[in-house]
Amino acid sequence: MATPPQQIRNVAIVGARGSGKTTLCEALLYEAGVLTRMGSVAAGTTFSDSEPEERARGMSLSTTLVTIPWRNHLLNVLDTPGEPSFIADALAALAVCESAVLVVNGEAGVEVQTVRLWERCRELGLATLLYVNMLDREAADFLAVLSELKEAFGPHVVATELPLREGGSLAGVVDLIDMRAVRQREGERGELEEGEIPADHRELAEQQRDRLMDEVAELSDALMERYLEGEQIDHGEVVAALEEGTNRGTLFPCVCGAAERNLGTARLLQAIVEDLPSPVEHPLAGLAGKGVAAFVFKTRADPYAGRVNLLRVFSGTVRHDTSLLNPRVGAKERIGQLVQYLGKEVAHVQELGPGEMGAVAKLKETCGGDWLVEGEGEPPSLGLALPRPAMAFACTPKGHADEEKMLTALRRIREEDPAVELYRDPQTGEQIVAGLSQLQVEVLLERLARRFGVEVELAPPSVPYRETVRRPASGHGRHKKQTGGRGQFADCRIELEPIAVEERLQFVDEIKGGVIPSQFIPAVEKGVREGMESGVLAGYPVTGIRVRLIDGAHHPVDSSDLAFKIAGSLALKDALRAADPVLLEPVMALTAYVPEETVGEVLGDLNGRRGRPQGMEPRGRLVQIKAEVPLAEVLTYGNDLRGITGGRGDYTLEFLRYEPVPEQLAARLLAGREREARVG
Repeated sequence: MATPPQQIRNVAIVGARGSGKTTLCEALLYEAGVLTRMGSVAAGTTFSDSEPEERARGMSLSTTLVTIPWRNHLLNVLDTPGEPSFIADALAALAVCESAVLVVNGEAGVEVQTVRLWERCRELGLATLLYVNMLDREAADFLAVLSELKEAFGPHVVATELPLREGGSLAGVVDLIDMRAVRQREGERGELEEGEIPADHRELAEQQRDRLMDEVAELSDALMERYLEGEQIDHGEVVAALEEGTNRGTLFPCVCGAAERNLGTARLLQAIVEDLPSPVEHPLAGLAGKGVAAFVFKTRADPYAGRVNLLRVFSGTVRHDTSLLNPRVGAKERIGQLVQYLGKEVAHVQELGPGEMGAVAKLKETCGGDWLVEGEGEPPSLGLALPRPAMAFACTPKGHADEEKMLTALRRIREEDPAVELYRDPQTGEQIVAGLSQLQVEVLLERLARRFGVEVELAPPSVPYRETVRRPASGHGRHKKQTGGRGQFADCRIELEPIAVEERLQFVDEIKGGVIPSQFIPAVEKGVREGMESGVLAGYPVTGIRVRLIDGAHHPVDSSDLAFKIAGSLALKDALRAADPVLLEPVMALTAYVPEETVGEVLGDLNGRRGRPQGMEPRGRLVQIKAEVPLAEVLTYGNDLRGITGGRGDYTLEFLRYEPVPEQLAARLLAGREREARVG
């Protein structure tokens, strides 16, 4: 039987790599009694990081769904990757949740990925709870991190707890709502021990309590009036005000603990239930009563089970052994066995109701990003904008007979990560795998080998150069061949001129008097388009040209589509050589987040890469730098940036436009292409 939506909490656990998200999920499962013992990320024994690639690297590479029953509520918790290469999984998880727990490393504080994920939470309007983790470590400083959070995310970040230290170690938390010390034996679960706040903690607790009450009172004129008059505001009123402020996105509670030692976990479970919204608060809750609508937010490709799809139900009830429509492909899918993941146990269920999450296997066409609905109509939008790939690699199977097997397996594996793109390069015929980073592509190929037995070799990343022209020119193409019997004849004259490179080609038919019969005009255009795939400078595709077909000749017997296609291609090449061709390179919009003290060195490095800074903006302890830079200069930028910033910098790349390559660089590139052609 489906759980009432009011008793469900859908929460994405997000944060920077190394902040302890997976350990926190493990602690939540243990505290709720789902697990009998906590696993370890270092030992590769956690529930969430079950893939060999995750265990080998000691980090999450994909989203894991765990369902936690706790105090008459059902918590669907999504443990997401913190590594920027796999941010698509985190973005998809946020899109199907009402709330997020943003985990912050108590030593490192606000990091690049912390800022990026916070901004995405704000774009989606998610209720956000901040959890400062790892406060048992020697260099951890809760107050310093709290100050950073306020500086980066605004004054409405407010502590509802403080770490409780006794004997130099973390013993629990100070509850600022009820002003009580809450202790828990390290690593143990069960009832918490409450008592008076120790004298050495009281002054700080009173200061932070006043700041909390200032924020709470601002949420209601009635509360503000009572607060200013010194009237006591009870626990229930404070909790209700916190819930309202959190749900409205005007207040961001900050709690604390040490997940690895299961300290503060029970309090976090309580905060999730008390402060965070249920599915009835999701913007798409208005779909209720309009039939079944479920969104698939994650796909796992399995060589035996096929596709395993994680989905979230927004309205209606998804039932076993029924059919739902996938609007993207226009086909119905039969819903087989539905499951929920209760820790390491898989619970088979007959239905998933509004707000619930679960999984279904063996859908034929459906994968991540698809809707399953009842009836016709356009499905709603979740505003899931994924970053575009920034690095491309050519891949070939180690065994040449495995090419078809490689392509099939690549398509299956790609379903797990929609930020990866697969395509065949029309210039070289190579199979290209493009991703956000080299790490992302390497992980994809490791899964390819393990699951499907296909080993693949990667070539170095290549730059997709293009060619265009800088002035108008005319071209003539004539194809004549006589070999006995029927021959081949076609004659074309074109005029060529530059246009915006984004437009690729404008083909204009200006033939008059039937000198080229109308049935052959499409063949001329086809020849021009095929000719554009290999330019006259270095064989790169041509873009940004207008071709006007102005004259020609035909033969009543020997002319054919093939002859005019060849003549069209010859005319294009002739015109390109006379039109001052130029080499183009892709220019990227680079956004880097770096520590303030490294800004000068980062900017100097970008200048050396032909980068053009576009502005800077502070982000807490970090500085956001925006720049335009040629792709050829940043193919290995990740390693270099990490070296400059001591591993604390991060960046994103997005395609911006094509620009001419500077003449000296173009000359070297063309000379290199000529050498390759001679060797080949």
